[in-house]
Amino acid sequence: MLSRFPSPLRWSPGLLLRAGSSRPRGVSAMAGGGGGEEGQLGEFLEYMDRLRNYERSGVPRGAGTDSDDGFDLGRMRRLLRRLGDPHTHYPAVHIAGTKGKGSTAAFLSNIMREQGYNVGCYSSPHLLTIRERISVGERGGPVSAALLRDLFDQAKEAIDESVESEDGALTHFEVFTALSFLLFSQESVDFAIVEAGLGGARDATNVIRNSELAASVITTIGKEHLAALGGSLQSIAVAKSGIIKEGRPVIIGGPFSTDIEQILRDRAFLTQSPVVSACDPGVRSITRCIGWDYAKPYQSCDIAVKISNDMPLSMELHDVKLQMLGGHQLQNAVTASCTALCLRQLGWDLSDASIRAGLEKTQLPGRSQFLTQDEASVLGLDGASSILIDGAHTEGSAKALSDVIRAVESEGPLALIIGMADDKEHLAFAAQLLSGRRPNVVLLTKVRIAGGTARSMPASALKDIWLGVAHDQGIQCADIGSIAVDESPDSISHLAAASSLRSDKPTLLIGCAYAPVSCDLMKAASCLLQQGLGAEGGTRRGLICVTGSLHMVSSVLQQLQQ
Repeated sequence: MLSRFPSPLRWSPGLLLRAGSSRPRGVSAMAGGGGGEEGQLGEFLEYMDRLRNYERSGVPRGAGTDSDDGFDLGRMRRLLRRLGDPHTHYPAVHIAGTKGKGSTAAFLSNIMREQGYNVGCYSSPHLLTIRERISVGERGGPVSAALLRDLFDQAKEAIDESVESEDGALTHFEVFTALSFLLFSQESVDFAIVEAGLGGARDATNVIRNSELAASVITTIGKEHLAALGGSLQSIAVAKSGIIKEGRPVIIGGPFSTDIEQILRDRAFLTQSPVVSACDPGVRSITRCIGWDYAKPYQSCDIAVKISNDMPLSMELHDVKLQMLGGHQLQNAVTASCTALCLRQLGWDLSDASIRAGLEKTQLPGRSQFLTQDEASVLGLDGASSILIDGAHTEGSAKALSDVIRAVESEGPLALIIGMADDKEHLAFAAQLLSGRRPNVVLLTKVRIAGGTARSMPASALKDIWLGVAHDQGIQCADIGSIAVDESPDSISHLAAASSLRSDKPTLLIGCAYAPVSCDLMKAASCLLQQGLGAEGGTRRGLICVTGSLHMVSSVLQQLQQ
């Protein structure tokens, strides 16, 4: 409700009415991701595992469209009604987009926390524990197992009643979303940042009304979940524009093609919503250099905003040290900054210093994450190769990853270890990574998705795709078949020698492993690089990039944790 906004600025077309401001509340109960905590969630996890999980099985065709085939938002509203409509108890920013929404949510959450607000953030998917999807408080971090367990115990009766009344149709995502809203209410957050799961219009998070919505954010529009969202970029844009609400500002990230941006602006016009574009001519951002801090890379950036359209915004920051790498993350940082400035214009207390600190503090596992030498040692790697893990799985994110590799590790041998879901753009993904800094070795593997293999692309099928794309690009390559992860270094050396991977005769090695990504597979990749480079192998440090899915990243992090 508007009266619950810390600075109740009410937006009506062409008019801002300013009221008083309030002070942030105290720190909420929260905890980091300790491995021992998960044992407290046994009953909860078993309950959730019995619910329909589209992350594991795949989303039905048309499910994210605002049509008869779309998800039933009425089901979500009825569940929330049983829980006391907790989502109406605090203002929220709602974020949708094909890529970048998780990073944008993290940037904005940290900006608000730096200012001292008690922030609730809901995002998906998770990497190591489902608790990562919810954070509350002034410091962030996964919700504690004890708090989540107690919350579930309180809500279980109402959830049971809803499951029964909906004939078992309630999904894993709907129930967990409702629990996050309930927790935010119980913890009296000053502000919630909510990331949509699929699309926007029919996503379970799209129950936030305009009376509680501070602003909508749409980061990017791409082809992911194409069938579930109507089959075209235009239909995806329409679905995501469904989070735009009557009279509430919308921040659009981009860059978008002209026709896609027009769809978003048309929706904003119909709802009389002011539009702020992170690609406005008055917005300037640039990466000046890549630096290193404690063996971790960062990009030093300048961000300047001077917008005088629907909502006048102004800020200038120099030498912002972003731990999130790549031009796409700079754009996400700009989108989050524009959102923060929009909130400031609406009356929220947000300083330039808090924006800078929030941007610099933000880091997310699996987003262009370079492991430290100590972390690589824990995995049993000898230091001959750096390890980069990244959850890229679309054409656009493959290009972004390729740009990061070129900027941070411009020289030395490169190996890619890739596992993907079966519904991704495999051809376009491979084409982007092969047209960037060309790898010397590509190993394809399988990945478990949401605990199952139903959506996993077979490693042999991925290998055929990569061989075909390499051939189409005129790349000399060798099919080294399948690799057993427990093969001896001598056997792997033989593979490299047989394919003549030499600087005077560059050959791309493409093989597959039928076991999921593991330390042994990374060791095999490192061995292929070093042995294949012959005498130069001892002086040229390699780079091994594990990518294709956040679930691949999760596998590496789990092994690191163990």
